[in-house]
Amino acid sequence: MDGSNASSPAAGDFFALLKQRHLISEIPSGLTNRSEFHETVATTILGFKFADGVLVAGDRRATAGNIVMYDRADKVLEIDRHSVMAIAGSPATAWEMARILEHSFQFYRRSQLQEMSVEGKVRSLSKLLRDNLGMVMQGLGVVVPLFATYDRNSADPAKLFFYDAMGAQFEATDFASSGSGAAAVRSVLYYEQNWGANPLRERREEDAILLALKALDTAAEADTATGGIDRHGKIFPIIKTVSEAGIETVSDEKLSELFQTHVA
Repeated sequence: MDGSNASSPAAGDFFALLKQRHLISEIPSGLTNRSEFHETVATTILGFKFADGVLVAGDRRATAGNIVMYDRADKVLEIDRHSVMAIAGSPATAWEMARILEHSFQFYRRSQLQEMSVEGKVRSLSKLLRDNLGMVMQGLGVVVPLFATYDRNSADPAKLFFYDAMGAQFEATDFASSGSGAAAVRSVLYYEQNWGANPLRERREEDAILLALKALDTAAEADTATGGIDRHGKIFPIIKTVSEAGIETVSDEKLSELFQTHVA
């Protein structure tokens, strides 16, 4: 911070940032009076540990400013047989990171004839985020993901990590969330963890899916960027579970049945 009282420049306005930091005196001619640019962003995502492994979920909405760009975005991406990455922030950058991770893990597995360690997987994503810092400083391409995997060689095999935009990673004890609706989601998960019928880790798969639906529906009530559940368009969140058996995607038919029976 330079200690000035000037307001922060608009996201993506790199020249305004340079001027604010006194690195240039004037914005070059021809670059002023530009139309405001709104980057497409994706929110909200969550993850928590349950009896069989880790559940990771995300709503389907992508926005640019106050415009809904897409209501069927996939924010929970499979990286390998036991790893998923959930994305909040710039989907363009996040999807490229996911492709790089997928190829990196696959190359390691084929060349070393073994799976990459959990530590290696976690640090690989951290490095991609750190390498993206230049774009983040320009106000573009920010990604704040979750990463979940299942380590069969560990005493606590269900693993869930959350990151900041600079690549620092933290292992979640029970749950994590990211995106514009994260505060509402964390409130629901915290309440259920401490005062619900059972702690999150003791819940079976169906109860875990129901909790994810309730948390995202709550977030959609408080945050316009969170898509929630579209009853008429039959748009439901993406929910995947990561367990010893691998990754399972919960079908829309099952989500619809559970939502109509237990949530709506």
